[in-house]
Amino acid sequence: MHQSNIAQLKKKIAPFERTDTKASIRQIFNTLVPYVLLWYAAYLSLSVSYWLTLPILIVASGFMIRTFILFHDCCHQSFFNNRLANDILGTITGVLTHVPYEQWKNAHAIHHATSSNLDKRGVGDIWIMTVNEYESAPFWLQIAYRIYRHPIVMFGLGPIYVFLFQYRFNRKGAKNRERLNTYLTNVLLIAYYLVMCWAVGWETFLLIQGPIFYLSGLFGIWLFYVQHQFEDSYFENEEEWSYVKAAVEGSSYYQLPKPLQWITGNIGFHHVHHLSPKVPNYNLEKAHHSTPPLQQATTITLKSSLKSLQFRLWDEQNKTFVSFRDWKPRASQVALAEKPQTRKSS
Repeated sequence: MHQSNIAQLKKKIAPFERTDTKASIRQIFNTLVPYVLLWYAAYLSLSVSYWLTLPILIVASGFMIRTFILFHDCCHQSFFNNRLANDILGTITGVLTHVPYEQWKNAHAIHHATSSNLDKRGVGDIWIMTVNEYESAPFWLQIAYRIYRHPIVMFGLGPIYVFLFQYRFNRKGAKNRERLNTYLTNVLLIAYYLVMCWAVGWETFLLIQGPIFYLSGLFGIWLFYVQHQFEDSYFENEEEWSYVKAAVEGSSYYQLPKPLQWITGNIGFHHVHHLSPKVPNYNLEKAHHSTPPLQQATTITLKSSLKSLQFRLWDEQNKTFVSFRDWKPRASQVALAEKPQTRKSS
């Protein structure tokens, strides 16, 4: 991508930052209403067979992901023009998705401001170590990192840990507004669970809510993971880091089939979102297709995205992600090259 194009991107994308209140209200109805109806349909289907219930729960988890996209836009103040409206809807959808609004909004703002910056990692992102960091890390930290990056841990245990436990506690140094919102979310979440358990019975509630919670959390983490963890991503140290390059080159265009694109609220156009978080989800595709330089972003598909499961370390020298398997022989070669050579005596 030419430097002149990069300089003009923010200006070209500005028209798509306008919020359409009617479109936002339509999304509330075509997201939350189907979710409630699917939940009720799952409840009714239990009297027939749980095998009939499971497909309904899978679709319902998709609408839970879409609910999170509405929450996400509220966090960026891009869903409504009115801040209070964003805060109210964000808090409500935060309860449904088990995420405290103020806490996630603040952490996610840091993620946008520091994405792909090697010197400012650690808030609102996934733990990434460089090859040099991993090689110099103590053995216990290497083991911890390997465990963290294992798919079974990240996608198997991750949804339970992150959405059920991590978000129940405030971040260190959180301000009063954020702390109070976390407490409010927890109270409302407990109240929601108690009322639903009373209404349908705790076993029935868990049979329905459990799979929806887990599947939506799993695919939510996957989306966040895959949109920054691709082979030729962009990471730089502070002195060379560029916000625009981090957005366009460090975030992927996840080209999903149309039904999945709709259910995920166009978040696959992640490069557009990172360039301008003020673009509402329903304008992301328009911005992509109307701005030729954005179409040069790295495109990944459902099939090619599976390759990202093997990426573990960022190779600063070659500017690419590598697996632990790729790292091992390279480390051995370096050690062999640095080993002093001894002459055989004649």
